[in-house]
Amino acid sequence: MAQSTQLEQRLQNLQNRLAQENPILLGAVKSFHTLDEVAYGLRFFNPEESYATRVSWWPLIAILGTYSAGKSTFINHYLDYKLQLTGNQAVDDKFSVICYSNEPTARTLPGVALDADPRFPFYQMSRGIEEIAPGEGNRIDAYLQLKTCPSEQLRGKILIDSPGFDADAQRTSTLRITNHIVDLADLVLVFFDARHPEPGTMQDTLDHLLTRTVTRPDSSKFLYVLNQIDTTAREDNPEDVVASWQRALAQTGLTAGRFYRIYSPEAAIPIEDEELRRRFETKRDTDLADIHQRMHQVEVDRSYRIVAVLEQTTRDLADTVVPRLQSLLARWRKRVFRTDGIVFGVLLAGIIMATWLTGTWQNWSFTHPFWDWIFTTPGLGWVVLAVALILAIYIHHSICKMTASRMATAIQRSTNPGHHREFLDNFVRAFRANATTWRSLFARRPKGWSNAISQRLKNVLIECDRYIQELNDKFTNPAGSSEVKVTPPAEAEVRN
Repeated sequence: MAQSTQLEQRLQNLQNRLAQENPILLGAVKSFHTLDEVAYGLRFFNPEESYATRVSWWPLIAILGTYSAGKSTFINHYLDYKLQLTGNQAVDDKFSVICYSNEPTARTLPGVALDADPRFPFYQMSRGIEEIAPGEGNRIDAYLQLKTCPSEQLRGKILIDSPGFDADAQRTSTLRITNHIVDLADLVLVFFDARHPEPGTMQDTLDHLLTRTVTRPDSSKFLYVLNQIDTTAREDNPEDVVASWQRALAQTGLTAGRFYRIYSPEAAIPIEDEELRRRFETKRDTDLADIHQRMHQVEVDRSYRIVAVLEQTTRDLADTVVPRLQSLLARWRKRVFRTDGIVFGVLLAGIIMATWLTGTWQNWSFTHPFWDWIFTTPGLGWVVLAVALILAIYIHHSICKMTASRMATAIQRSTNPGHHREFLDNFVRAFRANATTWRSLFARRPKGWSNAISQRLKNVLIECDRYIQELNDKFTNPAGSSEVKVTPPAEAEVRN
């Protein structure tokens, strides 16, 4: 009950903020609540869970990259504030969540500040770490830290700076956090060091950073940054360095995303050739301006991203969760029927054989002392029948339970990379709620699923289209009219 109250308060706080900030997303919260109700009915969720809490409602910018790729220098330049430590070696081995603060000085807070605060994208991350690295969940401060900064560039957004990647010593927990960040982020900047352009030596790092991005539907949110390009100015042909990196990226199958060449104006090495210096600076300034513009754009991207998550979640429920649950229940019923047939067949054959061996045939008439006693004793036949029925029910119940337990264990051991532990646990809960003795073995639909529920999900998809149209109306004006309609928050709330 306390957890449900906490969830309700959390969602109410979110709605209050969105009512002022973005009424369109306020409607999305209510649509997420519809999905929650469907998931509750399917037993796929506990009452203290909500799809709305799995979405980052703040615009997120993730900055990934190799060691010494200049991520910290780039962040300091963007913030116009010396927040991150810089150096040629690894100077920070934690994920830093950077957000705005009204205080005049920056602060660094421990990882528990993120793990225990549902407003941040790492809420209860210690549980996820514990699942894949037992004992590490208690060391959340070794993985995460929260940094505050008074830079105006941070208003309304969150930056996440990752520790540098070491291709030879990847930690499973670090990769889990990285994948979590990539999934939530509205913009992902992937930094590489132009001083180490050899594709062969960096291939493992490229695989770690890029393999999962190639087939993503949101691959356009990835920007690939070749940093410290000024160090190549003394090369006979600087373009060869860029071409080398482009070939390395192509080997990973990368076909989407922008490729940028930048360096820090404050940390640049002198370029003596005037024409070469102007060429480098022009390209740097153009690419930096483009990157900064994309970072400024994340609030708009965030709105579309949340609606896209809402749509994908709805489709996953209707097209993945329910059909797979139905398929598993069909397999469970088939196994139960087969095992029932074997067990009861063996019992019946044993009874017949024992009766045959101990009975007597006389003139085509079969007699047996036990059966004669049952049928000649008043009421005893009904007692024997009741005992036999209870025993049959107990055997059937044991078969149902045993079969469900074996299948649930197989589900939990699933190695499908798209199914994380929380998803599998929820799926096992829904499966066990349906695979019971008292639920009809002939029921074809899972609990909580009906034509009416299916229609509710279709209505959410229709709402997603409406949200996109309203976002388009808010950010675009194809007709070129001088008046742009802005929907008042109160009106939007009533309509939603």
